[in-house]
Amino acid sequence: MGNFNSSGPRRSGGGFGGGGGFGARRSFNDGPREMHKAVCSECKKECEVPFKPTEGKPVYCRDCFQKHKPARF
Repeated sequence: MGNFNSSGPRRSGGGFGGGGGFGARRSFNDGPREMHKAVCSECKKECEVPFKPTEGKPVYCRDCFQKHKPARF
């Protein structure tokens, strides 16, 4: 097994509790989310999603998303 105490440079921020950048989580105090119009890939109804849809990837409305969401254990 390797040595986990690295003496190399350490990055600040990032990770789960870091500030900004990839992986940063939104706070409930950030105000309303920017919503983007889309058409559900399954039922073809117009809907709004909290992310900018990417061409070629399916987008589901709230009802259809619930059907596709994996079961929690």
